[in-house]
Amino acid sequence: MKTDRDVSQTETRSVDRILHQADLIARVQTARQNGAKIVFANGCFDVLHVGHIRYLYGAKAQGDLLVVGLNSDRQVAVLKGPGRPIMADTERAEIVASIAAVDLVTVFDEPTVENLLLALRPDIHAKGTDYTEETVPERDVVRSYGGRVVIVGDPKNHSSSEILDNRQ
Repeated sequence: MKTDRDVSQTETRSVDRILHQADLIARVQTARQNGAKIVFANGCFDVLHVGHIRYLYGAKAQGDLLVVGLNSDRQVAVLKGPGRPIMADTERAEIVASIAAVDLVTVFDEPTVENLLLALRPDIHAKGTDYTEETVPERDVVRSYGGRVVIVGDPKNHSSSEILDNRQ
Protein backbone atom coordinates (compact mmCIF):
# COMPACT_ATOMS: atom_id res chain seq x y z
CA MET A 1 0.00 0.00 0.00
CA LYS A 2 1.31 3.45 -0.89
CA THR A 3 1.73 5.92 1.90
CA ASP A 4 1.17 9.66 1.67
CA ARG A 5 4.95 9.98 1.59
CA ASP A 6 5.17 7.68 -1.46
CA VAL A 7 2.49 9.65 -3.28
CA SER A 8 4.19 12.93 -2.40
CA GLN A 9 7.52 11.69 -3.79
CA THR A 10 5.83 10.63 -7.04
CA GLU A 11 4.22 14.05 -7.40
CA THR A 12 7.54 15.76 -6.74
CA ARG A 13 9.25 13.76 -9.49
CA SER A 14 6.62 14.82 -12.03
CA VAL A 15 6.76 18.45 -10.97
CA ASP A 16 10.56 18.38 -11.13
CA ARG A 17 10.29 17.62 -14.85
CA ILE A 18 8.43 20.90 -15.50
CA LEU A 19 11.00 23.57 -16.27
CA HIS A 20 11.05 27.24 -17.14
CA GLN A 21 12.56 27.76 -20.55
CA ALA A 22 16.00 28.96 -19.38
CA ASP A 23 16.39 25.86 -17.20
CA LEU A 24 15.06 23.68 -20.00
CA ILE A 25 17.58 25.05 -22.49
CA ALA A 26 20.43 24.31 -20.08
CA ARG A 27 19.17 20.77 -19.40
CA VAL A 28 18.81 20.05 -23.13
CA GLN A 29 22.31 21.38 -23.85
CA THR A 30 23.75 19.09 -21.15
CA ALA A 31 21.86 16.09 -22.51
CA ARG A 32 23.07 16.85 -26.04
CA GLN A 33 26.68 17.14 -24.83
CA ASN A 34 26.24 13.70 -23.27
CA GLY A 35 25.18 12.28 -26.64
CA ALA A 36 21.40 12.34 -26.26
CA LYS A 37 19.18 12.65 -29.33
CA ILE A 38 16.61 15.36 -28.46
CA VAL A 39 12.98 15.02 -29.53
CA PHE A 40 10.42 17.81 -29.18
CA ALA A 41 6.63 17.43 -29.21
CA ASN A 42 4.00 20.03 -28.43
CA GLY A 43 0.31 20.57 -27.91
CA CYS A 44 -2.48 21.79 -25.67
CA PHE A 45 -3.18 18.46 -23.92
CA ASP A 46 -6.33 20.01 -22.46
CA VAL A 47 -8.37 16.82 -22.12
CA LEU A 48 -5.85 13.99 -22.22
CA HIS A 49 -6.89 11.02 -24.38
CA VAL A 50 -5.34 7.91 -25.90
CA GLY A 51 -4.30 9.79 -29.04
CA HIS A 52 -2.10 12.04 -26.90
CA ILE A 53 -0.51 9.04 -25.21
CA ARG A 54 0.22 7.32 -28.52
CA TYR A 55 1.64 10.55 -29.94
CA LEU A 56 3.97 11.02 -26.96
CA TYR A 57 5.17 7.41 -26.98
CA GLY A 58 5.72 7.64 -30.74
CA ALA A 59 7.73 10.80 -30.22
CA LYS A 60 9.84 9.23 -27.46
CA ALA A 61 10.68 6.30 -29.75
CA GLN A 62 12.48 8.76 -32.04
CA GLY A 63 15.24 9.62 -29.58
CA ASP A 64 16.60 9.71 -26.05
CA LEU A 65 15.12 12.82 -24.41
CA LEU A 66 11.51 13.83 -25.05
CA VAL A 67 10.73 17.47 -24.35
CA VAL A 68 7.09 18.53 -24.49
CA GLY A 69 6.04 22.13 -25.09
CA LEU A 70 2.61 22.82 -23.63
CA ASN A 71 0.50 25.75 -24.83
CA SER A 72 -0.25 28.26 -22.07
CA ASP A 73 -3.81 28.89 -20.93
CA ARG A 74 -3.91 32.10 -22.95
CA GLN A 75 -2.81 30.34 -26.13
CA VAL A 76 -5.25 27.44 -25.64
CA ALA A 77 -8.08 29.98 -25.36
CA VAL A 78 -6.96 31.57 -28.64
CA LEU A 79 -6.59 28.21 -30.41
CA LYS A 80 -9.64 26.40 -29.04
CA GLY A 81 -12.12 29.17 -28.29
CA PRO A 82 -14.50 30.02 -25.45
CA GLY A 83 -14.52 27.75 -22.42
CA ARG A 84 -11.04 26.42 -23.04
CA PRO A 85 -8.80 25.35 -21.54
CA ILE A 86 -10.67 22.97 -19.28
CA MET A 87 -7.64 22.60 -16.98
CA ALA A 88 -5.00 25.16 -16.04
CA ASP A 89 -1.62 24.87 -17.70
CA THR A 90 0.02 24.00 -14.37
CA GLU A 91 -2.27 20.97 -14.04
CA ARG A 92 -1.91 19.97 -17.68
CA ALA A 93 1.88 20.20 -17.36
CA GLU A 94 1.90 18.00 -14.27
CA ILE A 95 -0.26 15.37 -15.96
CA VAL A 96 1.92 15.32 -19.09
CA ALA A 97 5.09 15.22 -16.97
CA SER A 98 3.77 12.13 -15.20
CA ILE A 99 3.66 10.12 -18.45
CA ALA A 100 6.60 7.71 -18.53
CA ALA A 101 7.60 8.61 -22.11
CA VAL A 102 7.97 12.30 -21.23
CA ASP A 103 11.27 13.54 -19.85
CA LEU A 104 10.77 17.30 -19.61
CA VAL A 105 7.86 19.74 -19.98
CA THR A 106 7.71 23.48 -20.44
CA VAL A 107 4.78 25.85 -20.87
CA PHE A 108 5.10 28.37 -23.70
CA ASP A 109 3.01 31.49 -24.20
CA GLU A 110 3.87 32.34 -27.80
CA PRO A 111 1.41 31.67 -30.64
CA THR A 112 3.83 29.14 -32.19
CA VAL A 113 6.72 26.98 -30.97
CA GLU A 114 9.18 28.52 -33.42
CA ASN A 115 11.19 30.46 -30.80
CA LEU A 116 11.30 27.44 -28.51
CA LEU A 117 12.48 25.23 -31.37
CA LEU A 118 15.23 27.72 -32.21
CA ALA A 119 16.31 27.87 -28.57
CA LEU A 120 16.32 24.08 -28.07
CA ARG A 121 17.30 22.96 -31.57
CA PRO A 122 15.92 19.44 -31.12
CA ASP A 123 17.14 16.77 -33.50
CA ILE A 124 13.54 15.70 -34.13
CA HIS A 125 10.33 17.74 -34.07
CA ALA A 126 7.54 15.18 -33.71
CA LYS A 127 4.04 16.04 -34.87
CA GLY A 128 0.83 14.03 -34.90
CA THR A 129 -0.81 12.35 -37.85
CA ASP A 130 -3.09 15.30 -38.51
CA TYR A 131 0.00 16.70 -40.28
CA THR A 132 2.32 15.56 -43.03
CA GLU A 133 5.99 16.52 -43.02
CA GLU A 134 5.17 19.21 -45.58
CA THR A 135 2.22 20.71 -43.67
CA VAL A 136 3.98 21.12 -40.29
CA PRO A 137 3.98 24.91 -39.77
CA GLU A 138 7.44 24.89 -38.17
CA ARG A 139 9.10 22.66 -40.78
CA ASP A 140 11.27 25.42 -42.26
CA VAL A 141 12.48 26.51 -38.82
CA VAL A 142 13.41 22.92 -37.92
CA ARG A 143 15.19 22.40 -41.22
CA SER A 144 17.05 25.73 -40.84
CA TYR A 145 19.20 24.31 -38.04
CA GLY A 146 19.47 20.77 -39.48
CA GLY A 147 16.64 19.11 -37.55
CA ARG A 148 14.05 16.73 -38.93
CA VAL A 149 10.26 16.68 -38.76
CA VAL A 150 8.75 13.26 -38.05
CA ILE A 151 5.06 12.29 -38.01
CA VAL A 152 4.16 9.93 -35.14
CA GLY A 153 1.15 8.48 -33.36
CA ASP A 154 -1.98 6.78 -34.51
CA PRO A 155 -4.52 8.11 -37.02
CA LYS A 156 -6.14 11.35 -35.89
CA ASN A 157 -9.47 9.94 -34.77
CA HIS A 158 -9.26 11.21 -31.19
CA SER A 159 -9.97 14.81 -30.29
CA SER A 160 -10.40 16.70 -27.04
CA SER A 161 -12.85 19.02 -28.81
CA GLU A 162 -14.95 16.07 -30.00
CA ILE A 163 -14.92 14.53 -26.52
CA LEU A 164 -16.19 17.80 -25.09
CA ASP A 165 -18.77 18.29 -27.85
CA ASN A 166 -20.18 14.78 -27.29
CA ARG A 167 -20.57 15.00 -23.51
CA GLN A 168 -24.12 15.04 -22.23
